[in-house]
Amino acid sequence: MNAFKQGDGRRVAVVGGGIIGCLTALYLHRLGANPIVLEKGDAGRESSWAGAGILCPIHPWLYPDSFTRLIDASLALFPPMNEMVEQLSGLKTEWQSSGMMIPLFADDRIHHRDDALAWSKRFGWQVEELDRQQSCELEATMSGHVGGSLLWPNVGQVRNPRLLAAIRKALEICHVPIREQAEVIGVGKNGQGDVASVVLAGGERIDTDAVLLAAGSWSGELARQIGLELPVEPVKGQIVLLRDEPGKVKHIIKHDDVYLVPRADGHILVGASMERVGFEPGTTEAVVNNLLEATYRITPGLKDAKIIQQWMGFRPGSPDGMPYLGPVDGYPGLWVATGHYRNGVALAPGTADLMSRWIMGEAPQVDLSDFRVNRPAVNIDKVGFPTA
Repeated sequence: MNAFKQGDGRRVAVVGGGIIGCLTALYLHRLGANPIVLEKGDAGRESSWAGAGILCPIHPWLYPDSFTRLIDASLALFPPMNEMVEQLSGLKTEWQSSGMMIPLFADDRIHHRDDALAWSKRFGWQVEELDRQQSCELEATMSGHVGGSLLWPNVGQVRNPRLLAAIRKALEICHVPIREQAEVIGVGKNGQGDVASVVLAGGERIDTDAVLLAAGSWSGELARQIGLELPVEPVKGQIVLLRDEPGKVKHIIKHDDVYLVPRADGHILVGASMERVGFEPGTTEAVVNNLLEATYRITPGLKDAKIIQQWMGFRPGSPDGMPYLGPVDGYPGLWVATGHYRNGVALAPGTADLMSRWIMGEAPQVDLSDFRVNRPAVNIDKVGFPTA
């Protein structure tokens, strides 16, 4: 395995121009590396751009404890990361603490209450249990049929496109190149068997000392071209944007059927479907209508909100819902940071910090065996791939 010393200027090709790839490139630069970001399309226009920016794990009580520890470490790094990119770029990410509520209804397909409360107690997450009246007083748009709710008052959110813009501007100021329309189709090895270059679709070869595969939903496809088996697949998510009075929805509202993320300017992001349909583009009327039906059922006070826009993105799904992080056996110099699925923004600063240090020779201080690249591909119900 290549081990790089901090500040040695080693060349690192980061394959993928989303939040994970770009932020890791920025961290690598700060450690003295010489990174380049290679993006097959337009940087940051896939899962990173399309997502909701919820800074909280999605139903973490359904995952192993190692996942919560990784999330907690990452969220602890979010404030200094956000301050760094805002200062470097001069742009605001609209990071804010809005809290998150899970409304509880008698007919919910999954009853999260007991597991969620137990998880919160074990990991020190502040949570409040509200009855029907308290829930409706706190969120005036809420259905009167709600049985109660759980509230995590300290959960934050960020506007993904603005975070991406700030990270990209920071990379530009630091003279870290981002090459768009630069599709990587393979890697080359040197005489010692180390990965020493990447090959682009047009035939160009770029010499490197290390390669980080952070290509989101396309990581599995690219891995197969290299000769690896990496079960990362696209999981399509469709989203609707509403607009109402600013402050009408005060908290992130997360239900199994829909989530609502209120922005400061009165926009409300409604998401998101979970569809295993490959790279099938575009939104569909049926899915959008399902999201709106769930929104009006859970928060009927939003029935008069204006529908502004619909869009979609491809999450980098994994069978167990967890990312792949670390070096690749048999390919010295090749690293992976992908498969973040529904938690990419929350895991971004932790992933960038961990992977940049690891690539530069600093061994992780925590057990990452649950995230290793060659772990068995076991589909786990409720957090893994949805039914096709």
